[in-house]
Amino acid sequence: MSIRIVIRTALVAVVLASLCTQVVRAQDWAQKMFETTYHDFGGVARGSVVEFPFRLKNIYQENVHIVSVRSSCGCTSPKIEKETLKTYEEGAIIAAFNTRSFTGQKGATITVTIDQPYYAEVQLKVSGYIRTDVVLNPPGVEFGSVEMGAKDEKKIAIQYAGRSDWKITGIQPHSDFLETNLVETGRKDGQVSYELTVRLRPDAPAGYMKEQILLNTNDQRSKEFPVDVQARVVAPLTASPSSLFFGAVESGKKVTRQVVIQAKQPFRITGVRSDDTTLEFGLSDEAKTVHLVPVTFTGGEHAGKITRKIVIETDLAGDATTELTAYAQVIVPAKN
Repeated sequence: MSIRIVIRTALVAVVLASLCTQVVRAQDWAQKMFETTYHDFGGVARGSVVEFPFRLKNIYQENVHIVSVRSSCGCTSPKIEKETLKTYEEGAIIAAFNTRSFTGQKGATITVTIDQPYYAEVQLKVSGYIRTDVVLNPPGVEFGSVEMGAKDEKKIAIQYAGRSDWKITGIQPHSDFLETNLVETGRKDGQVSYELTVRLRPDAPAGYMKEQILLNTNDQRSKEFPVDVQARVVAPLTASPSSLFFGAVESGKKVTRQVVIQAKQPFRITGVRSDDTTLEFGLSDEAKTVHLVPVTFTGGEHAGKITRKIVIETDLAGDATTELTAYAQVIVPAKN
């Protein structure tokens, strides 16, 4: 091989390596939005509901648009919680472990493709061990919608096949608003069964709850497995969305967003409290179960992040109120 060819080959290799490095660095901006890019589900029961949210936050002035997600393995199904994120708006890529169709040690790479404001791909990784000796029925605890202040409970059957001395030795609820009770219901010829009762406390706050209960066992190879718990606690008065994102707003410009204030019985909005005079509200004197309230933000003179709490006051029993938070990024254009 001539010296000229060797030099040419070396130059091409250097250029390709430089381009690859630039691509990696160019996509760092997208990865910085994620809280984490890896999750280990650990040991999970076959047929159980197991999900993990890879949370991300738009820390940039431009809108971020997630165009697609794909998984390298059928053992994990990803979905996008919210495709477009404005400045400071949060979202998640939900990774669901397919415990019904797969068993044993599994792992997957989830590729998140972003096309705005720039093209980028972020790779998220999951792993876990799907046990064949433990089965849950139903596969998780689903309370559905529960009125705030109400009590509710669900039961789940746990079946184990294997060692005759296998036991569940402890329970670790991750939430202060869940109570648990476990009763052994059978033990014969290596078959062990339990009944787990999960109670939602009446002081649970309004909003969507997604928690895990960890059950500890005396099995040294797999010391614990999770039980997913989901509930939506509905307050008598709600604001949707609870977080209002105006995105990037130029100084002096106005941006309007809509907020839905809702209750089960007709009510009037008697006032709005906010510590920011740049926020304006369109209110109606009419009594109704659903109010559509326009909220207008005007960009101030100083650049920076704006976070403001808004309190909606009503004539419902006890002068019930609801709160939401407004976010904006004020931009002051450079003077020519």
